[in-house]
Amino acid sequence: MVDLIQKKRDGKELTTEEIQFIVSGFTDGSIPDYQMSAFSMAIFFQGMSDQERADLTMAMVHSGDTIDLSAIEGIKVDKHSTGGVGDTTTLVLAPLVAAVGVPVAKMSGRGLGHTGGTIDKLESVPGFHVEIDNQEFIDYVNKNKVAVIGQSGNLTPADKKLYALRDVTATVNSIPLIASSIMSKKIAAGADAIVLDVKTGAGAFMKDLDEAKKLAKAMVDIGNNVGRRTMAVISDMSQPLGFAIGNALEIKEAIDTLRGEGPEDLEELCLELGSYMVLLAEKASTLEEARGMLEEVIRSGAAIETLKTFLEAQGGDASVVDNPEKLPQAKHVVELEAKEAGVVSEIVADSVGTAAMLLGAGRATKDSEIDLAVGIVLRKKIGDKVEAGESLATIHSNQEDLTKVKEALYESIKVVNGDVKVPPLVYDTISE
Repeated sequence: MVDLIQKKRDGKELTTEEIQFIVSGFTDGSIPDYQMSAFSMAIFFQGMSDQERADLTMAMVHSGDTIDLSAIEGIKVDKHSTGGVGDTTTLVLAPLVAAVGVPVAKMSGRGLGHTGGTIDKLESVPGFHVEIDNQEFIDYVNKNKVAVIGQSGNLTPADKKLYALRDVTATVNSIPLIASSIMSKKIAAGADAIVLDVKTGAGAFMKDLDEAKKLAKAMVDIGNNVGRRTMAVISDMSQPLGFAIGNALEIKEAIDTLRGEGPEDLEELCLELGSYMVLLAEKASTLEEARGMLEEVIRSGAAIETLKTFLEAQGGDASVVDNPEKLPQAKHVVELEAKEAGVVSEIVADSVGTAAMLLGAGRATKDSEIDLAVGIVLRKKIGDKVEAGESLATIHSNQEDLTKVKEALYESIKVVNGDVKVPPLVYDTISE
């Protein structure tokens, strides 16, 4: 291992066998943390070639279980978002893409941070559960074209171990390590093709656009190198996506969007990502055709019917789709009034997310309890005019003292006089 650390430190390329030796030794404990820390730091400074990145990814894939989805008919397309605030895309995309006949076999986690993960959000629907075995999962996807299962315990254990180490050795922000971490999980989960939604801006992990492009390209190259058709969309997260931040509130927003009545930016991004999913699944031969198919299932109501079928199959009360008041409701609904007239120039996604967490919508630690009913619904987006006294946001809370939450929101929603440049929703797309 010392020789391999030195080889990488000096900027030389490692062979497939050398990378496999490192990953398997680290997984079984024969290579200690301190040597892996030194190796990670060497990667941080020297980077990795395309081949090394692909080899590292596949070594992590083979460090634990992999999921075999070959019993599911058709090309299985997975979507991964690098996260953000109010990122409701999976809740819309899964039923939307399934409604045109593309199988969506989704493995999701619980969330640490501003709001819950996809599973927490879905559990806002009374009775819904993801504790299904692999056979049920496959059967549901074959029958309904969509199912969501919780992450299996032994998927990419090398990545879990390495991630924990990177976190405490200042090596998180390394593009080869981030890219192989994300792609190893997606490949182990059995997808044939992968669409990546790489966020950039204040509420994103990659705040800088050039860095987001580098990460997107690295992940697309890994996927295509190991035989998974992969492409990426680079989208804006300088302000929250959609209006709702909070678990049950985001379910309601997803329902609205599948009816064609949701926020413009959320619907547009879902149509963009969904079109690539349909294209990679070979259900359409052009992006325009794919988008037309998705718009049609929203218009015809097929998308909303698919959502009901999906919720019901996994024990959920599908009547919430027509009666959203059956979702968990907060005791207090309070408006955040604008202090002055003007134009909204900034909505700092991170800080709005923190305000939602103060209400109990997210987890500060792994053991925190989530309150599924609470959260924030924005009333304005960047570039919108606002009058003094008009609502900037609606706070849904089960606590009476909202002083800190209001302070955080006032600090993150800036109102100015004059023209404001609205950020684009999609900056770029990267394919092979």
